[in-house]
Amino acid sequence: MSRRTLDAEDEIEAAAMEQARAMIRELKQLAQATPDGHVLAHVERATVELGRRFVRDRLQDVLNAQAKDLEKKGGAAGTGPAGGSGGITAGPLGASSPPPAR
Repeated sequence: MSRRTLDAEDEIEAAAMEQARAMIRELKQLAQATPDGHVLAHVERATVELGRRFVRDRLQDVLNAQAKDLEKKGGAAGTGPAGGSGGITAGPLGASSPPPAR
């Protein structure tokens, strides 16, 4: 087994490294336990599910850390009330202009 030392700059990176290692170990175990002829399908499905969880968890960590930093600083500069009348709202994606008239 190859040993490497990875340095994490913060707790978010450390959590990502630990979760990635656990994910790989889980996929290896699944591949070993899956009957021949079904390995790719089962491991691929698990990879997608685990990958989504990984991304969701890491995004949550980053956003929580950002929110915590903003709280320490007393809020973000230029923030205003959310919603309400008189605000500018965006339409649906890709709807920057009306369709051409016929």
